[in-house]
Amino acid sequence: MVDRVYKKDLPKLKSDLEKLRENFSDIGCETDWIELRIEPLLKHLDSLDQILISREFSQEFSRLRKGVELFHSDLVYFRTNVKGLQKVLEFEKKSSMKLHLAQKKKSSRKTE
Repeated sequence: MVDRVYKKDLPKLKSDLEKLRENFSDIGCETDWIELRIEPLLKHLDSLDQILISREFSQEFSRLRKGVELFHSDLVYFRTNVKGLQKVLEFEKKSSMKLHLAQKKKSSRKTE
């Protein structure tokens, strides 16, 4: 159970984080969310992925089933961070758009 959920959700979460990294790089906000949150989360995901495919993990898996809440907490952690970053991205996009419109308005007044 844990193995299937983990193997299914980790690649999706990684893909979501990579999309967020691309979107954040496109808007160029003041806070570097890529370095602050996205890159560390991607590194964490990569380390979990390596553990999942390791021989030691597969040999220990029957005993690890007892710790299912620990695996679940990893997934909750990543999902919460992805949702939070999506909210930040939307806010940053709106702020960036407002700033762009304000600058455009300001420059059009100068040309009048």
